[in-house]
Amino acid sequence: MSGVRPGTPGATRQCPHCRETILESAAMCPACRHYLRFVAGADASPVLVLTPLRIEGSIRHPADGDPWEYTVVVSIRNDRGEEIAHKLVGVGAVSPNEQRSFALSVEAVPARTKGPGKGGTRH
Repeated sequence: MSGVRPGTPGATRQCPHCRETILESAAMCPACRHYLRFVAGADASPVLVLTPLRIEGSIRHPADGDPWEYTVVVSIRNDRGEEIAHKLVGVGAVSPNEQRSFALSVEAVPARTKGPGKGGTRH
């Protein structure tokens, strides 16, 4: 969990389904894709999701040689170059003449902040 106060942009919580750390404002878990709460009017006014970064690539093992093992790691650094997150995403092996494809995307949405007069009590 983050040290950010609940209700502020960047605050996190655990998904009750998969236990991944997710944004507190998320209506759907990006890891397991379970819905976390009903959002009234979500169909009428969808939130604009930006994808400021998307990288796709693949590796293909040549037809000869020993199998390759791979490790997929994602790290996040702040503007000072300090690592603030480091996550092992997956591991595996590629046999001769096999291929694996990988995609990384960063989705950004406007942070929902509480307006004046709105309390922090949940019901």
